[in-house]
Amino acid sequence: MHDDLAKRPSKRRTGAQQTVSTESPFEVPFVLHGLGGLVHRWRSLWLELGRLETSTLARELRATSIHAPIYVCGLARSGSTLLHEIVSSHPAVATHRVKDYPLVFTPFWQRRATRNLRPQAPVERAHQDGMMITTESPDALEEMVWMAFFPRCHDPSVSNVLGPGAGGAAFRLFYTSHIKKLLLAEGATRYAAKDNYHVARLGCLLRLFPDARFLLPVRAPADHIASLMRQQRLFVQGERKHPRALAFMRRTGHFEFGLDRRPIHLGDDDRVRRIRRAWAAGDEVRGLAIYWDMVYRYLARLLAADATVRTAAFVVRFESLCDSPRATLRAALEHCRLPDSERVVEQYAARIRRPSYYTAGFSAREMDVIREETAAAAGLWGY
Repeated sequence: MHDDLAKRPSKRRTGAQQTVSTESPFEVPFVLHGLGGLVHRWRSLWLELGRLETSTLARELRATSIHAPIYVCGLARSGSTLLHEIVSSHPAVATHRVKDYPLVFTPFWQRRATRNLRPQAPVERAHQDGMMITTESPDALEEMVWMAFFPRCHDPSVSNVLGPGAGGAAFRLFYTSHIKKLLLAEGATRYAAKDNYHVARLGCLLRLFPDARFLLPVRAPADHIASLMRQQRLFVQGERKHPRALAFMRRTGHFEFGLDRRPIHLGDDDRVRRIRRAWAAGDEVRGLAIYWDMVYRYLARLLAADATVRTAAFVVRFESLCDSPRATLRAALEHCRLPDSERVVEQYAARIRRPSYYTAGFSAREMDVIREETAAAAGLWGY
């Protein structure tokens, strides 16, 4: 899922000419839908297949180490997906890709099976923001693994926060083996993932990987809320016309937009109830303003209270990324400890600019609501 930064289509070779598809980006092919359903319904079987894959690669995995994995996480539409794409373009970095769905649980075998397939022609993604994707594009699929071990991680009636002790040995073994298999599959030394739900799991991730690097994107409230509202309208319309799209979103763990939108529960029952009541009443502006405030107040307090998280994290302001892309990308990639990154910086910096395909268009009353609900957290982030 890309974010709300205008960017020209990638010039990466794809083996096919760029075309404009007349098919709806919300249309999920029948075969992909069916296979995705089998993986979803028989998740325990696919976990066992993943363990079998691990056992067949035991010698190679013992010789593979996970060094400073990179996690990009923040509210959707904050720049997280573009950051994921940029980090993943570094030749040392492995990540999940569009072609990995739905066989995410056996990443090494999946890559072997698809290594000779030609990538699809670039198509515009469902967000209608001019960003083009292919089967080789980085994708936020790691959440499927987390859902398999934490079945209530998207339940808004309970806290979704996972602390240092969460998971247990079975999860730790499967997850670390999963990352190593992706490193083997791509011949890489570093791993990167975009997963917005990791805002509730930073402590858990640092327990697994004390040298992990976090990129935390943040965006000014009004523009951020406007972008979230636009995507909500698009995804509701798309999922109503194409019900398979809703199933796809659920199976991949994307609850940011659409008919099954769910807030991340960060331990504050009252705030989550207010968000859900506002959404149910059609008060999108207030609901999203409360949500923005809850997420970024939580992150600000966590960074202030936990020196370990603070050291591991680098905050990427959306506005800085738009206005000073070279300096911002250099600092972010340096924080990620990615060497020889200047090529990556130059590849992307010249193509990043502020979005121009929509305007916020809030009324004076709506702006008052946004300021009222986000003032506390906005001040913590310098807005």
